Amino acid sequence: MECSINNQQDDYPLDEELLATLEGVLAAAAAAEGVTGNAEVALTLVDDAAIQELNHNYRGVDAPTDVLAFALEEAGADEPAYEDPGVDRLLGDIVISVPTAARQAAEYGHSLTRELAFLAVHGFLHLLGYDHGTADAAAAMEERQEAILAEAGLSR
Repeated sequence: MECSINNQQDDYPLDEELLATLEGVLAAAAAAEGVTGNAEVALTLVDDAAIQELNHNYRGVDAPTDVLAFALEEAGADEPAYEDPGVDRLLGDIVISVPTAARQAAEYGHSLTRELAFLAVHGFLHLLGYDHGTADAAAAMEERQEAILAEAGLSR
């Protein structure tokens, strides 16, 4: 799987090792979920103002959030289902607010790397259709996230 990472925030310096970890955890998520072939995902790291604008424009919520996922294979009620005749799968975009991730990491008592990896996997699972709208769905998603992170050596 190909992952492009675009760091558009300046609040927190992110070194190459951290970015490689994020790329690796997304590859691990793809493998765990059986995503094969030439799949692509874009991960964009932003500040709170940028994610608040996206959250407002796309979800109608005028507040920052930690992660947003924009699935390309997901069809709305009035859209045809996505069908790619080629071997490439353009899964979509994941956007993470690094300042929000940093606050959450401090709150949960773990590293920024672990929190960013968690949010990347969370967003990736959303790209594949996972949801957390019900208690059962949330529990299933949480279980998958933790299993993928544990495999990548990023357990709590």
